Amino acid sequence: MPVALLALAVGAFGIGTTEFVMMGLLPDVADDLNISIPEAGHLVSAYALGVVIGAPLLAAVTARMSRRKVLIALMGLFVAGNALSAFAPDYHWLLAARFLSGLPHGAFFGVGAVVATTMVAPERKARSVSLMFLGLTVANVAGVPVATLMGQQLGWRATFLGVSAIGVVAIAALARLIPHDDAHAPRVGVRGELAALRSLPVWLALGTTVAGFGGLFAAYSYITPMLTDAAGFADASVTLLLALFGVGATAGNLLGGRLADRSLRGTLFGGLTALVAVLGLFPLLMSAEWSAGLAVVLLGTAAFVTGSPLQLMVMEKASAAPSLASSANQAAFNLANAGGAWIGGVALAAGFGVTSPAVAGAGLAVLGLSVAGTAYAVDRRRAPSGGRERLVASYVPQDMETARH
Repeated sequence: MPVALLALAVGAFGIGTTEFVMMGLLPDVADDLNISIPEAGHLVSAYALGVVIGAPLLAAVTARMSRRKVLIALMGLFVAGNALSAFAPDYHWLLAARFLSGLPHGAFFGVGAVVATTMVAPERKARSVSLMFLGLTVANVAGVPVATLMGQQLGWRATFLGVSAIGVVAIAALARLIPHDDAHAPRVGVRGELAALRSLPVWLALGTTVAGFGGLFAAYSYITPMLTDAAGFADASVTLLLALFGVGATAGNLLGGRLADRSLRGTLFGGLTALVAVLGLFPLLMSAEWSAGLAVVLLGTAAFVTGSPLQLMVMEKASAAPSLASSANQAAFNLANAGGAWIGGVALAAGFGVTSPAVAGAGLAVLGLSVAGTAYAVDRRRAPSGGRERLVASYVPQDMETARH
């Protein structure tokens, strides 16, 4: 695999760290700025809102630009947002800085996924996307715990300065390693990218992401009370168990990339089916500490096996204009986060038990399977003779097609 993928992974590592580190720093930020914990929680929401708005917006306005320059510019915006977070004089400035930090998130992953697939042979597309996402999953294992510890020891502002430094390293790596775009390559522009979003299969693919990963977040948002109240773990053990989730997510991400290169559809349906099974078994698995630990690992593995297949599914359905759809898929991941957490909370508030969010998540994953099935059924009706091969061929860049022949 090309070393240029390392540059994308470094950027993904920085983005993943800044996205999730705020959860661990909420008490420190609240104490320093004299605000309540719920008010500090709005800083998490501000970042997510930035992702949802920025992903399609920035991908659309940069449609005719060099993708290499777009990636560098997006990482520059990321550095600016985190630096402003470090020097924010009060809560409202920090809220605005967190929103700014979230704006480049979705577009970076969306455009990065397209760039990653253009640097490899068609049979390695899923693996290239999984290697970019590797930075995101490793951030949960190493980046977030280290950044949280830094914030606790040196102050939360030091954390965001450290994340900004990661962004600077990523910019240098992108400038050095990402190849220049073909100057003669056709640009679809904003209209071409928007036209891709008028396709029903694209929206069904995005719906699969929202429902499928909504199942994950319905359970993961309430994993701490499950581990402490149902499985009997001490509060101090939760951090280690969440790191195990990151290990499972990393393994699932790499496995999903390899399997999806062999069968995109089979990996997607197999991963969603595994997610349904794991979530459905959560009430039983949370009855003992050993099985609860296993459940956390399996949850991360099953969910992230579907990560690169879902990204490629959207890009495949968008055909010749994948950048906007690929970025919109990142917004879909964040909608899954918000919607899944809300549905899990409804189950919990209804008195169905501490593990009920996982059962609700299983229902969402089943919905994801149904939507994915509908997307492929629509494709079969629209292209009975060409099928998937015709769609993939239309997506593969012209220079890659020439090299293959």
